Amino acid sequence: MDAATTWQRYQDWLYYHEGLGLYLDISRMRFSEDFVAMLQPKFDKAFADLAALEAGAIANPDENRMVGHYWLRDSSLAPSPDLQEDIDSTLQKIHGFAQKVHSGEIHPPNAPKFTHILSVGIGGSALGPEFVADALGAVDAPMQIAFLDNTDPAGMDRVFAQLKDHLASTLVVIMTKSGGTPETRNGMLEVKHALAQQGLSLAPQAVAVTGLGSKFEQIAKTEGWLDIFPMHDWVGGRTSEMSAVGLLPAALQGIDINAMLAGAKEMDAATRLPQIKGNPAAMLALSWYYSGKGKGEKDMVVLPYKDSLLLFSRYLQQLVMESLGKEKDLDGQVVHQGIAVYGNKGSTDQHAYVQQLREGIANFFVTFIEVLEDRQGESIEVEPGATSGDFLSGLLQGTRQALYDNRRDSITVTVPRVDARRVGALIALYERTVTLYGSLVNVNAYHQPGVEAGKKAAATVLDLQKQVVQILAEAAAPMSLSDLAAKAGAADQIEAIYKILRHLSANQRGVELMGDLRQPASLKVSAR
Repeated sequence: MDAATTWQRYQDWLYYHEGLGLYLDISRMRFSEDFVAMLQPKFDKAFADLAALEAGAIANPDENRMVGHYWLRDSSLAPSPDLQEDIDSTLQKIHGFAQKVHSGEIHPPNAPKFTHILSVGIGGSALGPEFVADALGAVDAPMQIAFLDNTDPAGMDRVFAQLKDHLASTLVVIMTKSGGTPETRNGMLEVKHALAQQGLSLAPQAVAVTGLGSKFEQIAKTEGWLDIFPMHDWVGGRTSEMSAVGLLPAALQGIDINAMLAGAKEMDAATRLPQIKGNPAAMLALSWYYSGKGKGEKDMVVLPYKDSLLLFSRYLQQLVMESLGKEKDLDGQVVHQGIAVYGNKGSTDQHAYVQQLREGIANFFVTFIEVLEDRQGESIEVEPGATSGDFLSGLLQGTRQALYDNRRDSITVTVPRVDARRVGALIALYERTVTLYGSLVNVNAYHQPGVEAGKKAAATVLDLQKQVVQILAEAAAPMSLSDLAAKAGAADQIEAIYKILRHLSANQRGVELMGDLRQPASLKVSAR
């Protein structure tokens, strides 16, 4: 296309939300009007499916549950008065709790105030809060936050070392729907141990965000934790940022959670328009479908040109890939759907993988996230007539054009500034897009059997480890791996047993490997 044609296409396909000051530009995706018309029947169904979800339709038949994260920012949409009251009262409780913590009315036993937050969770209970904290957390926030979002011992030690002088004034927020998630349980036990080393206890410094009626709720009640907030079964982890999972840590950091909810509500309203052009979520879903031919054939590269949005691509990884990555569609047909998401930030990536994006394999489309406001206050000129922010803007525009010139498509989402309202709107925009796209490709975006399969496989390995350790403890002499596997009734699991033993040996866990480590099959093993 020549410049006049691309300029006209830009105007034809530009979306602008006046209230939010948000722009969406999909003009650099090369779909045709015929392609849009071809997809119209699929979109008609997708709009109806989304309306049904908001009205309380069962979205996850495996668990017989609704999907209601939309109601969290507009409780009047909840399908029953009880749910509406639950949403409203939880929000009021979050505000009240944060206020009491900030004032010192709620305080730890050995300090006048809580000064830090330690959030313990994984997946959706971590990625959203981490993204929001990085995007909106202030240097002079009333409380600083740290995260345990993995079961990596060295990673936890690093967090504990950073909090060492503040553990006595750290509020621990533990997020788990049932209490059965091993990573979160491990994190809780590690926190208990770290506190005990300083003569402290968990309960007087702990808050639970969990399913009502869960075993974990009972633990928190029995031990006398500070408070308990609900984790509803109709809110999935990857869409839980507007629930207590995200709002409680945000409120404790002094982030304007009402503004987040308002921005999300505005975006929800904008994306209810039952047409493609003029509905930003539909326009994004159209672009995703076009780029990957409805089969996810191209990856989504997310490049936010703002340091505070660095974690947005990581947040979107879970939202998009866990929602859309499915082996079978709703008809039971094997389809292997999904869209791979990765990214870092601009202009860092000018010096990293943009070289491949420009000239390598064209297996992607780019989403640029542009922020118009450079900073609060004036900027110096780093060259005559140019500021650092001008360079950042120029690099974004230049990269977009360079990619397009080489037939690499892109989308640009533009917001006026990074604040709570716009972050809420961005979260809602992509949640709605995932729902629409899931309908377009006929998959259930709200169940994740693959994740559960991974958890079950990990549990099997740990069961095998207990069995192997017991056999070694009772053995009178060193054993070969094959003999050990046969004794465990797991002759087909020799490799897994070898890796278990190698890990135990490396951590001085009572196992000794003897022989040539380059030849695993020749090794002997014994209990130390």
